[in-house]
Amino acid sequence: MAAYAAAAVHSRVLLPRGGSIPGTVANRRSSVVRCVSTAAEDEKTSGRVATVENGGDALVICRVLNGMWQTSGGWGRIDRDDAVEAMLRYADAGLSTFDMADHYGPAEDLYGIFINKVRRERPPELLEEVKGLTKWVPPPVKMTSSYVRENINISRKRMDVACLDMLQFHWWDYSNPGYLDALKHITDLKEEGKIRTVALTNFDTERLHVILENGIPIVSNQVQHSVVDMRPQQRMAELCQLTGVKLITYGAVMGGLLSEKFLDANVSIPFAGPPLNTPSLQKYKRMVDAWGGWSLFQSLLQTLKKVASKHGVSIPIVAVRYILNQPSVAGSMVGVRLGLSEHIQDTNAIFSLALDEEDMNSITEVSKKGKDLLKVIGDCGDEYRRI
Repeated sequence: MAAYAAAAVHSRVLLPRGGSIPGTVANRRSSVVRCVSTAAEDEKTSGRVATVENGGDALVICRVLNGMWQTSGGWGRIDRDDAVEAMLRYADAGLSTFDMADHYGPAEDLYGIFINKVRRERPPELLEEVKGLTKWVPPPVKMTSSYVRENINISRKRMDVACLDMLQFHWWDYSNPGYLDALKHITDLKEEGKIRTVALTNFDTERLHVILENGIPIVSNQVQHSVVDMRPQQRMAELCQLTGVKLITYGAVMGGLLSEKFLDANVSIPFAGPPLNTPSLQKYKRMVDAWGGWSLFQSLLQTLKKVASKHGVSIPIVAVRYILNQPSVAGSMVGVRLGLSEHIQDTNAIFSLALDEEDMNSITEVSKKGKDLLKVIGDCGDEYRRI
């Protein structure tokens, strides 16, 4: 992906890189951009669903979301009808929140076909539960009202909905302040009833703060978060706890690296171990290298396996549950390979798994043996903006 230099904007309210939020700024922020009571949020996120909200905007989502990036083609060819039938099975099993994007190939089109089948073939109760979360990742052109409206209407048409449940906005270049213009136009569309909730994807703490102070009703920020990548629990979670913004996370199983398949595996010798044959596996292997290397990663897998065996589950289930237990996390995405493989039973097991203090501490101890990725990579989303 193209990389852009991140430049500071609105420096009078920016947080110090790598530091704590100053008390004077925190006090001012809590009165200016507070969204909801954190105590109320904690109560709402204790079960299968979570409520993300800001003021009068609210959306109930499943705490384990179906990530549809596989439809972009990098994970293998999919059949449209098989994919839609798989979506129905996930929804019927209670996994009723789907995350997609305008750049995930036909993901929004598949959702449109799927939601029409739900309307025709399922009871109204399921239609109420199903949520479609999409993203918009525009090029850095001038963000006029007509341009924003045109692109949001494309998603509405493809998904065959009058109102998008959630639009998650991404912006590449912070030195171009057009993201504020785009978000203000998106907020106008929300007021018109074309978008229910406004959210972000891969924004850092400083820019999230700026956006909130500009009166944009953000309910969540989607960020990479795993037992290896704990950056969101540093500066980002601190701001989220002050404002009520929640985190929707991806990468909890690191594309499959956090699984029994890679326990005791040697990936340094070609053909000696499991292949790193998907874009996700290759991406997260680089994250492992930045964090501490394959040997330390094996220690982490061994610890996760010990906890998994104790509870009679698999490593991925423990890995996702660990992230769901983190402060400000409303939900975690698990990639679904629609029509190619299915893990509905394992995914539902995440909800019944309760990690005790010993489990959490043992995982945290190994995680902290790696490098501080905030210092190595930067804040949330910086991995997409730095060379």
